[in-house]
Amino acid sequence: MIEATTDFDALARRLASKAVALATARATSRHLAARNADSRWRHAGLVWPLFAKG
Repeated sequence: MIEATTDFDALARRLASKAVALATARATSRHLAARNADSRWRHAGLVWPLFAKG
């Protein structure tokens, strides 16, 4: 029988990190949208927050 091991703590950390990135990008995008700033579409980190570097 094949036994798989999974590190759920690492999974939880990765998911939490992605949630923080999404929430930050969403808040920043909403702030820029309220100011009618079209620059929010020029920031890759706001358009694709999970694929941005850093």
